[in-house]
Amino acid sequence: MLNKSESMKAGVRGAARYEMIHQMLLQAIEAKTVPAGLVLLEGPLAELFGTSRVPVRRALGLLHEKGLITRFEGRGFIVASEGQDVEPQRVTLNRTLLGWDQEQELVDTRSVGEKVLSDLQEALSTCMVFGHYQLSEANAAEFYNVSRNIIRESLMRLRDRGLVEKEPYSQWLSGPLTAREIREHYEIRTSLETTALRKAAPYIAPSQIVASQGRLDQLKNGKVTAAELERVEDDLHLLCLEPAGNRAMLEILRQSQSPLIVTRIFYETLVVPVEDTMIDEHRLVYDMLLKGSWDLATMSLHEHLERAQLRTLQKLKVLSVLPEPALPPYLHRLS
Repeated sequence: MLNKSESMKAGVRGAARYEMIHQMLLQAIEAKTVPAGLVLLEGPLAELFGTSRVPVRRALGLLHEKGLITRFEGRGFIVASEGQDVEPQRVTLNRTLLGWDQEQELVDTRSVGEKVLSDLQEALSTCMVFGHYQLSEANAAEFYNVSRNIIRESLMRLRDRGLVEKEPYSQWLSGPLTAREIREHYEIRTSLETTALRKAAPYIAPSQIVASQGRLDQLKNGKVTAAELERVEDDLHLLCLEPAGNRAMLEILRQSQSPLIVTRIFYETLVVPVEDTMIDEHRLVYDMLLKGSWDLATMSLHEHLERAQLRTLQKLKVLSVLPEPALPPYLHRLS
């Protein structure tokens, strides 16, 4: 049997295809975009995803274990629970049937370096909320089965985002993210974001605002993914500010996004809906922008950030009493 470290390592290396296939099929089934009784076969799914049958087989196995699909007299599985009496639906699988956009990537085509960077970012942004950690380059390189250069390059990029730091000839360190740091980040954001929005407001395309409102509405459907929450936050706090044209200001703001880490981990850990107040505050800013009330939009953003700071500090208190999550073995807790 794999121990926790070995299991996590296997998951990171192999998560790429089978887990993505599993998640995409899971979302399609739970959203009921596929008909009950739909026949799922390894071959057509492998062709659709542009992969071999092995990850498809594993993904289907996970769905079967969860009771979302079941075997029947024919080949493959059908979308139904065990014992449910449904007629097998043998139709050609395509993106439309499964509820996917025509341009949506169905497999992870990122390079090894990009995948490692993404995983390191998630690990570091998680650990810094729970304490002070040391990261070993050598252990991380062994864990991901890559060179230390790839690890070092990724860490240098993450240092620019404020997730890790390193003194000359010392180890990489991450965290702790404290209440004081959150207040400091919000002070920076409140000052710069309101200035940038007032400058950018006349140049934000109405179609962009409407699209952002649509993604905001989706948060009211209950549980949301980290990616969905991040996209909604980026819509208001980064994308809307780009027309201001100040790249240096935007870069500083990207480095002051640590408070959003607390929000992401809070919702991932407790699996609770996003507060209506946050959604309403975002919507008010968008409403003012669409009306051309630039000063009111700026004022609304300022008030939203002040309230968001209080909510984030409350979330940090909740997380501080929760047990430390499972972290990769290249991270060692110092305090």
